[in-house]
Amino acid sequence: MTKLSTRRTVLAALLAAPLMCSSALAQGKGLITIIVNDPANPYWLTEGNVAKATAEKLGYTAVVSAHTGDTNNESRLIDTAITNKSVAIILDPANASGSVGAVQKAVAARIPVILVNAEINKEGLAKAQLVSNNAQGAALGAQAWAEAMGSKGKYVELFGAPSDNNAATRSNGFKTVLGQYPDLVKAGSEVANWDRTQGHNKMQSMLQANPDIKGVISGNDEMALGAIAALKKAGKMKGMVVGGFDGSPDAVAAVKAGDLAYTVLQPVAVFSAAAVQQADSVIRTGKTGAKTEKQLFDCLLITKANAAKYSAPFVLDK
Repeated sequence: MTKLSTRRTVLAALLAAPLMCSSALAQGKGLITIIVNDPANPYWLTEGNVAKATAEKLGYTAVVSAHTGDTNNESRLIDTAITNKSVAIILDPANASGSVGAVQKAVAARIPVILVNAEINKEGLAKAQLVSNNAQGAALGAQAWAEAMGSKGKYVELFGAPSDNNAATRSNGFKTVLGQYPDLVKAGSEVANWDRTQGHNKMQSMLQANPDIKGVISGNDEMALGAIAALKKAGKMKGMVVGGFDGSPDAVAAVKAGDLAYTVLQPVAVFSAAAVQQADSVIRTGKTGAKTEKQLFDCLLITKANAAKYSAPFVLDK
């Protein structure tokens, strides 16, 4: 089966899942609907799997579905969650501004919403917004990348989806650190929407325009891995410094192999579990138990020196 057909099969099953849960509503404490972005990406797959396992451990029925970055899909999935009388919704929003309406719809139906991984541009709707500390993680990665570059040389940047606030936060974090190194010269930047194939294609274009670059800093692992494939194809990988962000299994393998200088681990397994625990608290007490709506979880740097401590997807033993 091809990667594309596998992805379509996975997405079809996930998108259909909420329609098959009516018999489950009578079981346990009720239904928690979990909506992620795209489970073809191991980061979002882990997000959904951990949230589901945590909900079931707490006695709830749980279903996972995917909007694939489409706010229309997201809205339909929220409608299904409402129809199925979900007791809570765990949502990785599709769009910082475009997802506000979907959250409002759930809140109007008196279903508490906990956001994970990405924020929306409105406070006071979701009970909580749990995200990686992207500014801290970006600074951590950029510092490691600058040191690996020897503090000098031309480089390019791969930028994530502009609709996701995380993309700008990470890019700004890179800029803040790298701006302190006058001999590091940014030759170009391209949007690759968190996607490996787009990372590959955009890297090819930037390499043609800037054949003398020495490094690539990327907003996530998938784009970085696509860039590495393009660099290898062009025979330009030797001496190239490529940095990632997420801490995916493929990225850690690339770090161990010496292709990726580092990856910044987002603690997605930690905050996905915490999101469900806070949803459970809201259901039982009306409150999350957290001090603030927006909650930041610090990232960790994975390099060849500590990659062996990576014991499970998106988990680094300290």
